[in-house]
Amino acid sequence: MAQALSKAPATARILLTGDVMLGERRRVLQRWSGVAGNKAGTLHSLAEAANGPLPPSRGFEYPWGVALADMQAKQPDARVINLETAVTTSPHAWPAKGINYRMHPGNVPTLGAAGIDVCCLANNHSLDWGVEGLLETLDVLRGAGMQTAGAGRTLAEAQAPAGAQLPHGSGTSGGGRLLVWAMGHASSGVPAGWAAGHDRPGILTTELSPAGVHRLAELVRQHKRPGDLALVSVHWGANWGYQVPEEQRRFARSLIDDAGVAVVHGHSSHHLKGAELYRGHLITYGCGDLLSDYEGISNSSIEAVYPPEQYRDDLGALWYADVNTHDGRLHQLILTPTRLKQLSLHPPDQSDMQHFTAVLDRECGRLGGLDKAHVLPGGGSLVLTAAQAEGEA
Repeated sequence: MAQALSKAPATARILLTGDVMLGERRRVLQRWSGVAGNKAGTLHSLAEAANGPLPPSRGFEYPWGVALADMQAKQPDARVINLETAVTTSPHAWPAKGINYRMHPGNVPTLGAAGIDVCCLANNHSLDWGVEGLLETLDVLRGAGMQTAGAGRTLAEAQAPAGAQLPHGSGTSGGGRLLVWAMGHASSGVPAGWAAGHDRPGILTTELSPAGVHRLAELVRQHKRPGDLALVSVHWGANWGYQVPEEQRRFARSLIDDAGVAVVHGHSSHHLKGAELYRGHLITYGCGDLLSDYEGISNSSIEAVYPPEQYRDDLGALWYADVNTHDGRLHQLILTPTRLKQLSLHPPDQSDMQHFTAVLDRECGRLGGLDKAHVLPGGGSLVLTAAQAEGEA
């Protein structure tokens, strides 16, 4: 059952997710999604072989499953996802890339069904169908009333933040804005040729260096007004593995210290990784896949190194960060775990929750700042707050 949780005064609730990959949902949404190699039928069969037949009636809301009721109950003020697919009918795949995702523009109401505010596009799939596909993606998403971050027709457009209105409690004339920047790093597989230029479409890329922090700090100074909060969404790192590279930690912490960023939203890993609280501010290093089409697919070479029982890419989460509207410091972090089954989000069972909680506590404990997860009555969501040492800092 979805659990409604009230916010503390002068806080905003920001919903964050990891990868949302709708590019191969041809038969789920009963429209052609144009998967490279026309693999959707095979993937559909694999999912059914793993977890049984799909329901015969499936609308645009179907992939979100139990997440819709959870979002309705928790009422986030802004909903930010990493959209890991082009939204296009372009027939021209980026050459020699190997995996090219695309979602038919007719399926964009799927995102509307979840009330998505901001789609972060600075990742390793946004140009899977070339510049033509990226430009159509921008037009389709914006035409559907969603904002995009991290991609544009020029570098200036890719550098411009998306914005969402925050509730009253910040600013002098009502609520301020949540300003969202999105950036991609080469470690996640972003091709070098995808970087936006002054007169070249592409995505906003970054190095995990002081120079990268400085460039972002300049953008924050240009756009941020009193009462605004800055969020930086970074696509970084490998698909598998719990280790958080030290360069990621230095970069994220410097964004908070030197660029005035309130929340760092990191993603790319197919499974849950840890998060940390640094000087009161939330940093996620890997939110895990939320929606994907990996159900029923096995890869012996990957599973030999990353056993499925240790790396559950079918377990995702809705990350709700309640942050102070004045300074962006975290009040509490609420996670609602989900399980991908029949190409839709279901509630996890007891063993799923045990795995999720064990991984979360272990990995957050290594990074520091957040207390152990407290399971809410009813068992559907978890709450983490500042550890005592962090709270006293």
